[in-house]
Amino acid sequence: MSFSENKEQQLKKMPLIETSIKKSKDGKYIINKTTITSIKPVAYFEAVLADEEAKNIEVNEEVLEA
Repeated sequence: MSFSENKEQQLKKMPLIETSIKKSKDGKYIINKTTITSIKPVAYFEAVLADEEAKNIEVNEEVLEA
């Protein structure tokens, strides 16, 4: 089955989800480990952090005024 170029680009942006299941060393438990890997540009996190810092400054100013 072949995807359109648009769909392929969309799938590449989605997080990679990996799961592994194994038995514990003593055999009493099943260990189900799920790893979600997402890749984002550094600029994205810098923008998020800058926005969060601006919100914190506004909140602190409101507390001082109260």
